[in-house]
Amino acid sequence: MFKLPNSAVIAAASATLAMSMFAPVAQAAGKLSSADESMLKDIAQANIAEIDSGRLALEKSTNPEIKKFAQMMVDDHSKGLADTKALASSKSASLPDGPDAKHKAVMIEFKTLSGGLFDSRYVKQAGVGDHEATAKLLQKTQAEAKDADLKALATKMLPVVQGHLQHAQDLAAKTGK
Repeated sequence: MFKLPNSAVIAAASATLAMSMFAPVAQAAGKLSSADESMLKDIAQANIAEIDSGRLALEKSTNPEIKKFAQMMVDDHSKGLADTKALASSKSASLPDGPDAKHKAVMIEFKTLSGGLFDSRYVKQAGVGDHEATAKLLQKTQAEAKDADLKALATKMLPVVQGHLQHAQDLAAKTGK
């Protein structure tokens, strides 16, 4: 029988131990739990909705302040969606490529409106309402997500969304809607 020198046995044992210790970490870093993936999809959905409604507001609104807000929504939420997609790609998670049924219905309503009525509904729904919901989603993600990268994404996005919410509330107060 062939006998390994003690240093070779120790090296082999160390390598085996290291692989067994770090394999679960590497595996966990590559996949999200179903709950985490669901939160990531909801974050993507929120960004998609803001981009779509912001683009529509750029077309339909004649109010310069609302147009400025809408452009900020398109710009900031496009960045947020890009970050969300990058995280999803790194975690082998699939994301929606368009709005969900709820947001499609809102867009259908928005398309039928014009003038001050459009501006009022846009600020109330996409500005205030959706940002309140997204802030809650991001806070929930920070508290409940198991994946550190997903928590970091929520932490990065939350101040931006809170700033949008404050801006929308100010806009709603200014326009008297």
